[in-house]
Amino acid sequence: MMDYAISGLVLLGSFFAVIAALGVVRLPDVLVRMHASTKAGTLSAGLVMLGAAMWFWDLSVTFLLIALVLFLLLTAPVAAHMIGRAAVRTGVKMWTGKE
Repeated sequence: MMDYAISGLVLLGSFFAVIAALGVVRLPDVLVRMHASTKAGTLSAGLVMLGAAMWFWDLSVTFLLIALVLFLLLTAPVAAHMIGRAAVRTGVKMWTGKE
């Protein structure tokens, strides 16, 4: 039964990673692409890491994976903010909805 839960978490994480990749490719401007990559990317990494923690079920590996997810949760919003700020300051053309 545990194998099904682990498989479900990894597959769901992979699904969100594909959604994030499609968002980066298909969305119209840098701010919307940044939003898709940080939100879905962080969620997908968290789900895959949760599946890996359940698979290995070792305290040292679980601690390392929790630290990795916390690092992603702390750094992804900051990186997205800096990318968006740099795009606005350099005058990157934004999507107006009329194109």
